[in-house]
Amino acid sequence: MTNDRDHDQDQDHDWERRVTALWERIDTHEPADFRARVAELAAERPADDPAALFEQGAAHDSTGQPEEAVRLYRRALDQGLTGLRRRRAVIQLASSLRNLGRPDRAVELLTAERDMPADRLDADEQALGSAVDAFLALALADTGRDREAAALALGALAPLLPRYNRSLAHYARALLTAPDGS
Repeated sequence: MTNDRDHDQDQDHDWERRVTALWERIDTHEPADFRARVAELAAERPADDPAALFEQGAAHDSTGQPEEAVRLYRRALDQGLTGLRRRRAVIQLASSLRNLGRPDRAVELLTAERDMPADRLDADEQALGSAVDAFLALALADTGRDREAAALALGALAPLLPRYNRSLAHYARALLTAPDGS
Protein backbone atom coordinates (compact mmCIF):
# COMPACT_ATOMS: atom_id res chain seq x y z
CA MET A 1 0.00 0.00 0.00
CA THR A 2 2.81 2.40 0.79
CA ASN A 3 4.29 1.90 -2.68
CA ASP A 4 0.98 2.87 -4.34
CA ARG A 5 0.75 5.99 -2.19
CA ASP A 6 4.38 6.91 -2.92
CA HIS A 7 3.77 6.36 -6.65
CA ASP A 8 0.66 8.59 -6.54
CA GLN A 9 2.60 11.30 -4.72
CA ASP A 10 5.40 11.09 -7.29
CA GLN A 11 2.85 11.41 -10.11
CA ASP A 12 1.20 14.39 -8.39
CA HIS A 13 4.57 16.07 -7.90
CA ASP A 14 5.50 15.45 -11.55
CA TRP A 15 2.15 16.83 -12.74
CA GLU A 16 2.53 19.94 -10.54
CA ARG A 17 6.07 20.45 -11.83
CA ARG A 18 4.89 20.27 -15.45
CA VAL A 19 1.98 22.65 -14.76
CA THR A 20 4.37 25.15 -13.16
CA ALA A 21 6.81 24.85 -16.06
CA LEU A 22 4.04 25.49 -18.58
CA TRP A 23 2.85 28.59 -16.71
CA GLU A 24 6.42 29.89 -16.66
CA ARG A 25 6.34 29.79 -20.48
CA ILE A 26 2.84 31.20 -21.06
CA ASP A 27 4.16 34.14 -23.08
CA THR A 28 5.87 31.82 -25.57
CA HIS A 29 2.53 30.28 -26.63
CA GLU A 30 -0.38 31.54 -28.65
CA PRO A 31 -3.53 31.64 -26.46
CA ALA A 32 -5.24 28.64 -28.10
CA ASP A 33 -2.04 26.60 -27.95
CA PHE A 34 -1.56 27.41 -24.27
CA ARG A 35 -5.14 26.39 -23.44
CA ALA A 36 -4.65 23.16 -25.41
CA ARG A 37 -1.47 22.35 -23.51
CA VAL A 38 -3.17 22.96 -20.17
CA ALA A 39 -6.09 20.80 -21.34
CA GLU A 40 -3.63 18.01 -22.18
CA LEU A 41 -2.22 18.14 -18.66
CA ALA A 42 -5.72 18.28 -17.19
CA ALA A 43 -6.70 15.19 -19.19
CA GLU A 44 -4.12 13.22 -17.20
CA ARG A 45 -6.27 13.69 -14.10
CA PRO A 46 -9.79 12.43 -13.34
CA ALA A 47 -12.54 14.37 -15.16
CA ASP A 48 -13.67 16.33 -12.10
CA ASP A 49 -10.25 16.84 -10.52
CA PRO A 50 -10.48 20.27 -8.87
CA ALA A 51 -6.84 21.20 -9.49
CA ALA A 52 -7.12 20.34 -13.19
CA LEU A 53 -10.36 22.32 -13.49
CA PHE A 54 -8.72 25.29 -11.77
CA GLU A 55 -5.69 25.21 -14.07
CA GLN A 56 -7.98 25.12 -17.12
CA GLY A 57 -9.98 28.03 -15.72
CA ALA A 58 -6.81 30.01 -15.13
CA ALA A 59 -5.62 29.24 -18.67
CA HIS A 60 -8.88 30.55 -20.12
CA ASP A 61 -8.76 33.57 -17.83
CA SER A 62 -5.18 34.41 -18.77
CA THR A 63 -5.90 34.12 -22.48
CA GLY A 64 -8.96 36.35 -22.65
CA GLN A 65 -11.85 33.92 -22.15
CA PRO A 66 -13.36 34.99 -18.81
CA GLU A 67 -16.77 33.36 -19.41
CA GLU A 68 -15.22 29.90 -19.70
CA ALA A 69 -12.87 30.70 -16.82
CA VAL A 70 -15.86 31.48 -14.57
CA ARG A 71 -17.49 28.17 -15.45
CA LEU A 72 -14.31 26.21 -14.72
CA TYR A 73 -13.50 28.08 -11.48
CA ARG A 74 -17.01 27.36 -10.21
CA ARG A 75 -16.68 23.67 -11.11
CA ALA A 76 -13.30 23.47 -9.37
CA LEU A 77 -14.72 25.06 -6.22
CA ASP A 78 -17.82 22.83 -6.36
CA GLN A 79 -15.55 19.78 -6.63
CA GLY A 80 -13.81 20.71 -3.38
CA LEU A 81 -10.75 22.69 -4.42
CA THR A 82 -8.64 23.35 -1.32
CA GLY A 83 -5.65 25.27 -0.08
CA LEU A 84 -3.83 27.91 -2.04
CA ARG A 85 -5.60 27.01 -5.30
CA ARG A 86 -8.98 27.52 -3.61
CA ARG A 87 -8.03 31.02 -2.54
CA ARG A 88 -6.59 31.80 -5.96
CA ALA A 89 -9.77 30.47 -7.59
CA VAL A 90 -11.94 32.78 -5.48
CA ILE A 91 -9.78 35.81 -6.33
CA GLN A 92 -9.65 34.95 -10.03
CA LEU A 93 -13.36 34.08 -10.21
CA ALA A 94 -14.22 37.41 -8.59
CA SER A 95 -11.90 39.27 -10.95
CA SER A 96 -13.46 37.58 -13.98
CA LEU A 97 -16.98 38.31 -12.74
CA ARG A 98 -16.00 41.95 -12.25
CA ASN A 99 -14.62 42.08 -15.79
CA LEU A 100 -17.87 40.56 -17.06
CA GLY A 101 -19.91 43.35 -15.43
CA ARG A 102 -20.75 41.58 -12.15
CA PRO A 103 -18.79 43.63 -9.60
CA ASP A 104 -21.57 43.10 -7.04
CA ARG A 105 -20.93 39.34 -7.07
CA ALA A 106 -17.17 39.96 -6.92
CA VAL A 107 -17.67 42.09 -3.80
CA GLU A 108 -19.69 39.28 -2.18
CA LEU A 109 -17.08 36.61 -2.94
CA LEU A 110 -14.10 38.70 -1.89
CA THR A 111 -15.76 40.04 1.26
CA ALA A 112 -16.45 36.46 2.36
CA GLU A 113 -12.86 35.54 1.51
CA ARG A 114 -11.52 38.52 3.44
CA ASP A 115 -13.63 37.58 6.46
CA MET A 116 -12.29 34.03 6.56
CA PRO A 117 -10.63 33.40 9.95
CA ALA A 118 -6.84 33.32 9.72
CA ASP A 119 -6.72 30.01 11.58
CA ARG A 120 -8.48 28.38 8.61
CA LEU A 121 -5.76 29.55 6.20
CA ASP A 122 -2.21 28.28 5.85
CA ALA A 123 0.73 30.66 5.45
CA ASP A 124 0.57 30.62 1.63
CA GLU A 125 -3.15 31.41 1.67
CA GLN A 126 -2.63 34.19 4.22
CA ALA A 127 0.07 35.66 1.97
CA LEU A 128 -2.65 36.35 -0.62
CA GLY A 129 -4.55 38.60 1.80
CA SER A 130 -3.33 41.74 0.06
CA ALA A 131 -4.42 40.31 -3.30
CA VAL A 132 -7.91 39.75 -1.86
CA ASP A 133 -7.91 43.37 -0.69
CA ALA A 134 -6.65 44.69 -4.01
CA PHE A 135 -9.28 42.90 -6.10
CA LEU A 136 -11.98 43.78 -3.57
CA ALA A 137 -10.95 47.45 -3.89
CA LEU A 138 -11.36 47.23 -7.67
CA ALA A 139 -14.81 45.63 -7.32
CA LEU A 140 -15.89 48.19 -4.72
CA ALA A 141 -14.83 51.02 -7.05
CA ASP A 142 -16.88 49.44 -9.84
CA THR A 143 -19.95 49.41 -7.58
CA GLY A 144 -19.54 53.12 -6.79
CA ARG A 145 -18.11 52.53 -3.31
CA ASP A 146 -15.01 54.61 -3.97
CA ARG A 147 -14.23 55.60 -0.37
CA GLU A 148 -14.33 51.97 0.77
CA ALA A 149 -12.15 51.01 -2.18
CA ALA A 150 -9.59 53.71 -1.39
CA ALA A 151 -9.61 52.81 2.32
CA LEU A 152 -9.02 49.16 1.55
CA ALA A 153 -6.25 49.83 -0.98
CA LEU A 154 -4.49 52.32 1.28
CA GLY A 155 -4.85 50.03 4.28
CA ALA A 156 -3.19 47.23 2.32
CA LEU A 157 -0.43 49.58 1.16
CA ALA A 158 0.34 51.09 4.59
CA PRO A 159 2.41 48.19 5.99
CA LEU A 160 4.60 48.17 2.87
CA LEU A 161 5.77 51.77 3.16
CA PRO A 162 9.19 52.53 4.65
CA ARG A 163 7.65 55.44 6.63
CA TYR A 164 4.22 56.90 7.46
CA ASN A 165 2.69 53.46 8.14
CA ARG A 166 0.67 54.54 11.16
CA SER A 167 -0.51 57.77 9.55
CA LEU A 168 -1.60 56.12 6.33
CA ALA A 169 -3.37 53.30 8.20
CA HIS A 170 -5.19 55.91 10.31
CA TYR A 171 -6.25 57.95 7.29
CA ALA A 172 -7.40 54.80 5.49
CA ARG A 173 -9.68 53.92 8.43
CA ALA A 174 -10.88 57.53 8.60
CA LEU A 175 -12.08 57.38 5.00
CA LEU A 176 -14.78 55.00 6.20
CA THR A 177 -15.95 57.18 9.10
CA ALA A 178 -15.14 60.84 8.52
CA PRO A 179 -16.89 62.58 5.62
CA ASP A 180 -13.75 64.53 4.72
CA GLY A 181 -11.29 61.67 5.35
CA SER A 182 -9.35 63.56 8.05
